[in-house]
Amino acid sequence: MYTRRNILWVGAILMSVLMLSSCGGAKLSTANEQMAKGEYFDASKTYRKVYNKLTKREERPLRGEIAFKMAQCYDKLGMAANATAAYQNAIRYQYEDSTLHLRLARSLHAEGKYPAAVKEYEEYLAYHPEDDAAVNGLLGARMGATRDGATRYVVKNAKLFNSRRADYSPMFFDKSYDVIYFTTTNEKVVGDKRSEINGMKKADIWFSRKNEQGKWMRPEPVEGDLNTDREEGTPTFTPDGATMYLSKARREPNANTGVEIYSSQRSDAKWNSPVKYEITADTISNYGHPAVSPDGRYLYFSSDMPGGSGGYDIWRVNLRERQGSLENMGQWINTSGNEMFPYVRSDSVLYFASDGHPGYGGLDLFRAQLTPSGGWVVTNMGRPVNSSADDFGITFGEGESGFFSSNRGDRRGYDHIYSFELPDLKIQISGWVLDRDEEPVANAVIRIVGNDGSNQKAVARTDGSFSFPLQRGVSYVMLAGAKGYLNARQQFTSDTAEEDAEYNVDFILASINKPVVIDNIFYDFDKATLRPESRTALDSMAQVLRDNPNVTIEMASHTDRKGSDEYNLNLSTRRARSVIEYLIEAGIDPARLQYQGYGESRPKTITKKLARLHPQFNEGDVLTEEYIEALSPEDQEVADQINRRTEFQVLSIDYQMY
Repeated sequence: MYTRRNILWVGAILMSVLMLSSCGGAKLSTANEQMAKGEYFDASKTYRKVYNKLTKREERPLRGEIAFKMAQCYDKLGMAANATAAYQNAIRYQYEDSTLHLRLARSLHAEGKYPAAVKEYEEYLAYHPEDDAAVNGLLGARMGATRDGATRYVVKNAKLFNSRRADYSPMFFDKSYDVIYFTTTNEKVVGDKRSEINGMKKADIWFSRKNEQGKWMRPEPVEGDLNTDREEGTPTFTPDGATMYLSKARREPNANTGVEIYSSQRSDAKWNSPVKYEITADTISNYGHPAVSPDGRYLYFSSDMPGGSGGYDIWRVNLRERQGSLENMGQWINTSGNEMFPYVRSDSVLYFASDGHPGYGGLDLFRAQLTPSGGWVVTNMGRPVNSSADDFGITFGEGESGFFSSNRGDRRGYDHIYSFELPDLKIQISGWVLDRDEEPVANAVIRIVGNDGSNQKAVARTDGSFSFPLQRGVSYVMLAGAKGYLNARQQFTSDTAEEDAEYNVDFILASINKPVVIDNIFYDFDKATLRPESRTALDSMAQVLRDNPNVTIEMASHTDRKGSDEYNLNLSTRRARSVIEYLIEAGIDPARLQYQGYGESRPKTITKKLARLHPQFNEGDVLTEEYIEALSPEDQEVADQINRRTEFQVLSIDYQMY
């Protein structure tokens, strides 16, 4: 590309032509003239030849000046490493220019040499603290020096579209997303002459389409009279596909290089010869990078016309009512730097490239969201879409996918087309449905309802496992149930972090056919008073009854072997009644609740879970008084503790159903 931004975007930089006879004035004047016309490639070669001839000590100041101008050419060509070396030579030879350290900072920034760029920005800002461009540059370099800004976008080189030269500014033809146009300087373009701007052939517009299998086919030039021996590029289309707007280079003898917007009509799958689209009567300013809004109402574009914020701004004009509709996109989007390559995704979302907002180097891609007050919130698209090089010219296909341009990794500054895609987040919630003995409950039904309106259902596998896909930032209510078991409920809210995640929730179902122990119910010694630490377990029991409104239960309390039968029976009855009273206070209908004290009359039988927790016992052992007295003192205490329990038994499952 003949600037680091676009082969069709040349600033009309007007510089005085310096005539210095001490170094073969014609050569130096030629270089200055070339640079003034925007012929940066030719100018850089001429400056290099003059620079290499200056070997005497007294010529050192002139070497510094030429190094500075040569660096400016490399900047325009997107050759950051060459620009850095040349700016450093300008400093070495003590060339005096107030912007020298700022320019060096920017080229280091574009190389991704962030600490060095920060140093140069800080040195410049020490003398120019009010320079917004430098302040934003420093913010961007510091941002680049951290690991912040990484996104989940996957970026790949779109090799099929790329030649050995520059290829950039992709644009989908329509919403079917099966035809894409782009700008190319490959060896088969129409113009035979190379560009004085970047040394490559002059750009044409090519396209590619998908085959029946959905694969992109090899690119080919557009049909018709669109491409000429001049430079064409950055296409955009009206919604009906009948009109293309494009950028076209303005080349006239003894005049500066410029850019203008043209339109071309489509007829029988061919594009007619482009016609200049007049935006203003200004013939000095540049107009390029057109982008039609999705509704076909506005044409957005880049221009350095008067009335902007500085550099190149993004503007728009009403295609239906052109008179008096020219509008600058404002201070939220435009800076004192360069804003280019607009892409309008909707009436409230705009993408563009900028080197004025804080970024990772060169041009970065930004997303602008319109606010209700009429302003815009501008966000850097982050890595890896953005790099230290120039990143620009984005187009979106289906969802968060598409293509953009970048000269990353190319020392020559050549642009290439890259694909990008934001993969769907892989967020799941999984777990197990088990009974109270931690055995799997096969074929349990799990329902999950989100506050986003989602409603999912799954059946647990034979091992009791299940899984659901989730969305970020949604609150869910989950209910699990199975034949022969009470329902169980869980609540869950997924967080908003933009990363893959898997959450775990287990359901423990209570059987309706056998007593179920309620763990963590505690009483004061020799009393029926419930201790505060029992509240969690009791609240959970109340919720089970709410989740199963047609169930009635008996709440039973059991004691160990110590004490008389009468004492234990009385104590256990009072304790069971305390639990029932708590549940009634929690809002459970008393008609659904019974209590019973069993004292020591129903010793616990060791389950598989208890045997796993206490391997000194075997599954099926019954903890009778005789059995316990045969144990060691330590195991007797464990057995007595197991016998001291509160449990419930389902009595019916049809309460108030009829």
